[in-house]
Amino acid sequence: MRPYSPRPGGVVLGLLMFVAGALGTWASWRWFVDTAVGQRLDQVAFRGSGIGRSTLWSGAERVLDIVSVPFVVVVLGTVALIALMRQRWLLALQVIVLVGGANLTTQVLKHVVLDRPRLADDTGPLGNSLPSGHTTVAASVAAALVLVVPRRARPAVAVLGAGYAAVTGISTMVGGWHRPSDVIAAITVVLAWAGLTTVLTAVSSPERMPSPPPGNTPTAVVTGLFAVVAGVTGVMAVSALQRTRDVLNTAGAVTERSDLATAYVGAALGVVAVTALAYAAILVAHQAASRPAQAARTSSARSVSAGVS
Repeated sequence: MRPYSPRPGGVVLGLLMFVAGALGTWASWRWFVDTAVGQRLDQVAFRGSGIGRSTLWSGAERVLDIVSVPFVVVVLGTVALIALMRQRWLLALQVIVLVGGANLTTQVLKHVVLDRPRLADDTGPLGNSLPSGHTTVAASVAAALVLVVPRRARPAVAVLGAGYAAVTGISTMVGGWHRPSDVIAAITVVLAWAGLTTVLTAVSSPERMPSPPPGNTPTAVVTGLFAVVAGVTGVMAVSALQRTRDVLNTAGAVTERSDLATAYVGAALGVVAVTALAYAAILVAHQAASRPAQAARTSSARSVSAGVS
């Protein structure tokens, strides 16, 4: 008999993440690439990225220069070493699956599966650029770090990882390398693969819990922070998107600098919202999937006892 039991909650959360990531990637392409309205909105934000580029590019370039093959190798080696030091042998393999699977998926989708039809005259170059490769690399290695660090450190690492992924994605927009939909699709690709690795975590041996086991307060606080950030930036992004669409419907084109800036900032806020939601899901799901079932029952029993007393 196995000395452990699968955590069904982690399995369910992982499958939900996979479905959400897959649907999010498809929806990004279907709306912003495969419709004329979506292409035009995406292109307006892309044109708006030229505002302030001379000032912002020096910082964005340094962020993008980090993403390289040596960077991926070093990070993979580091996270695998952390997993092995914690005697989580399968976790090291999961990290490789997450990073490798997400980046391979991005390249296959971009160069083999998806295309970019010409649906309007003002939608920019025809070449498909969805999902963003640089964003996929940054987001996948950040998610891998959330998986491998000890439970107590995961909330802080999730915040730092989400920030790094969002900054990298926005930096590709600053440089005119990618449209907003490319960045969002990269985040959702990583979310899908993080969901699959969460399922693997839930059916494998759980992590060893320290004594006393850490509480859930830091995870709850960080998850709440992600929810607030996603809510505020999401509402602002939708408002900017609607305003840009209204301008397109009434004027036929967006030419005013203020309108271009609105579309650009709104798109960047949309990236922040999607990233916050993705890393909130990754954090909560992995905490649930890796926690020993007995520890979870003991914690629940203590809570009930405390309530009765």
